[in-house]
Amino acid sequence: MADVKPLYDTYNRVPLVFERGHGVWLETDTGERYLDFAAGIAVNSLGHTHPHLVEALKAQADKLWHLSNVHEIPGQTRMAERLTRVTFADKVFFTNSGAEALECAIKTARRHFYVNGQPERYRIITMEGAFHGRTLATIAAGGQAKYLEGFGPKVEGFDQVPFDDLDAVKAAVTEHTAAILVEPVQGEGGVRPLSSETLRALRELCDEQGILLVLDEVQSGVGRTGKLFAHEWAGIEPDIMAIAKGIGGGFPFGACLATAEAADGMTFGTHGTTYGGNPLAMAVGNAVLDVILDEGFLPHVNDIALLLRQGLASLKDRYPDLIKDVRGTGLLLGIQCAKSNADLVMAMRNENLLGVPAGDNVVRLLPPLIVTAEEAREALSRIEAALDMLSHKSP
Repeated sequence: MADVKPLYDTYNRVPLVFERGHGVWLETDTGERYLDFAAGIAVNSLGHTHPHLVEALKAQADKLWHLSNVHEIPGQTRMAERLTRVTFADKVFFTNSGAEALECAIKTARRHFYVNGQPERYRIITMEGAFHGRTLATIAAGGQAKYLEGFGPKVEGFDQVPFDDLDAVKAAVTEHTAAILVEPVQGEGGVRPLSSETLRALRELCDEQGILLVLDEVQSGVGRTGKLFAHEWAGIEPDIMAIAKGIGGGFPFGACLATAEAADGMTFGTHGTTYGGNPLAMAVGNAVLDVILDEGFLPHVNDIALLLRQGLASLKDRYPDLIKDVRGTGLLLGIQCAKSNADLVMAMRNENLLGVPAGDNVVRLLPPLIVTAEEAREALSRIEAALDMLSHKSP
């Protein structure tokens, strides 16, 4: 057993060791610089070592790190007030991760019907290709066989329908349905946006059937698509929403947001967390909001998104044998490969550019939202070099 490595073998790790980062750049222990268009999988929304976030974390670290949620935590109150002011929500529950935020969302939806005399309404409709987390409940919600295999019976109560199939959603609604849970843009599923028409139709269907609309904006939220939250493009509001990733700017932090009506069952003792909403997370989260809620921030995201989208469209025209499609919205973009997405990720890495593989043979581009036009053009140049290398390598 001497050769057994101490870490679980659940990751196929890239042999790169990053020692420091600044903005959209990472530097290895050997001094190589990489342009980071992965952002920790849409987590580092304000890049690396953003001065406002660093100062907020350092200042809080000198005061207080952790308190039990049996005490008042002023940073939570401030964060919740700010989130409810700029969203549909009346209530917020803070977590450490997206999966925990989704667990809270699922429990909130089920509990709502329980306390309103309809305990039989607990089932939740989800879409194929979804990714909602790695807990037993969230892998059941996602429904993907590769994540469910080997973990015993699938958690009961989730009904999958084909992606963006409104008729299938309608057919799946029964007297046991509590909610519809969808990502406005499937990230892991291949950067597949639901159309605004579909999102509006889902909202109407939930209203007609008296069920809840739950959105997973863990990857698409907090400015990633050019609006504060992706559902805003469709002009709708959910009843419950899970967020994480970008809201912490790199610090582990998630939240479940809900209307007062949807959260009416989440009373004393029904849910809890040890670390969620700790003072460190609240200090960083509030600092993230300081930046993202600034008047000029989201227009910048949309400007850079347009530049990247146009550049990727040009590359698609020039490399049709390698790029099948360019998709996504804002700075949640995907290159659907005609060949292997793993090959493109590797070729980009050889050009010192980081991207993220996804389902449907897609490479995700998820730069920090602070990326400049110059850095975006540099990324396009490196993608072109990667494509050029692959085109010469192809038989």
